[in-house]
Amino acid sequence: MDIHFLRSIYTVLALVAFVVIALWAWSGSNRDRFDEAARLPLADEPAVSGESS
Repeated sequence: MDIHFLRSIYTVLALVAFVVIALWAWSGSNRDRFDEAARLPLADEPAVSGESS
């Protein structure tokens, strides 16, 4: 086996991994979790006890 064959295998495996992750991310079963995570930066932070103003 030469280095070009190993690089080809690596490229194909990386492409397959990318497609699997993309399909997982766009699947409908994850929509609720991702919508909730997307709203986290906009949520009010709870008050921390013991903090002086």
